[in-house]
Amino acid sequence: MTKSKSSNQTTRLIVADSERDADMLYATRMFVPDPFIFLEHEGKRTVVLSDLEIDRGRKQAQADEILPYSQFEREVQGTSKKAPAFEKVLSHFLRSRGVRSAVVPANFGLRFAEELADSGIRLRTTKDLFWPEREAKNEDELRLMRRALSITEKGMARAIEVLAACKARRNRRLDWFGRVLTSEILRAEIDSAVLRAGGLPANTIVAGGDQACDPHERGSGPLSADSLIILDIFPRDAASGYYGDMTRTVVRGRANEDQRRLWETVRDGQALALKKMKPGADGLQVHNEVKQLFTDRGFPTEVRDGRQVGFFHGTGHGLGLEIHEFPRFQKTVFKPGQVLTVEPGLYYPGLGGVRIEDVAVVTDSGNRVISRFEKRLEI
Repeated sequence: MTKSKSSNQTTRLIVADSERDADMLYATRMFVPDPFIFLEHEGKRTVVLSDLEIDRGRKQAQADEILPYSQFEREVQGTSKKAPAFEKVLSHFLRSRGVRSAVVPANFGLRFAEELADSGIRLRTTKDLFWPEREAKNEDELRLMRRALSITEKGMARAIEVLAACKARRNRRLDWFGRVLTSEILRAEIDSAVLRAGGLPANTIVAGGDQACDPHERGSGPLSADSLIILDIFPRDAASGYYGDMTRTVVRGRANEDQRRLWETVRDGQALALKKMKPGADGLQVHNEVKQLFTDRGFPTEVRDGRQVGFFHGTGHGLGLEIHEFPRFQKTVFKPGQVLTVEPGLYYPGLGGVRIEDVAVVTDSGNRVISRFEKRLEI
């Protein structure tokens, strides 16, 4: 993927691995498990890699120059028998390039910062995104995100397939070919489908009954017929690093009137958010309108018996190379190119929880939902 270089010739420095650091992955488009050096200086992008990674880097990394770390390490070590510390090599490399100041990410290592300060190299962090370009996804990124979502949808399809094959035992527990279906078994089936599709699953949520009233509860134990079950799947595409994210809430069997009303209210709340989500709209105002709709339908957000009930989390979050990335739904004024989840939910112990989540990109006139999976209550 090609990206324009910074027009203001700002010197930018990252020292991190790109498997976990989204800014480094965005800069280089190469997965490296150990920390390495990225420098953008005078319009030129340089990557310094270990001998282990340098041949692969020359093929994969999006940079103008790929250099071996060992070269600078030898220059610092000289005749010493002891290899120098990484931060000493980093400082030497930057001074050799004439770097006197640089912008670094907010998570830049303190040990590195202290060494560079001692060497007279001034650092500062950005107030907003390190790469401002990450906020608005281009067409290449949208294509990669659509692929990540297709992986997510394969996991969801497997979940629905397994639930559809179940029968209810007399105690209402779900039977899957002679086994009691548990959250753990269904999660394993989802995650296996994600892996086969090229994704990396992590912390998939399969939560039924009152467990679903804690939005980040992964779920455990037997699943029951005629009970609300939240399925929240958010894998990473192993090839690109982009995330998918989708939630559906289903009942295996028959939903009662209260469950159906809860589910339909959340569905309508999501539809309202999507209707209001357009350039110039304030995310907090949209969030409050969804919450008010829920209250008007008889589902207030409040504390009952010392526990939060109703709609007590955000309407959504940015999605991309991080599962939760800038912007947060209710902390932004929408702009074209932003990609966000839209996932209102309602949670009431004794009744259960409902959350419905899709991914949308803000367009010039509104938004376009880029996830494609049916919303169905009963299976």
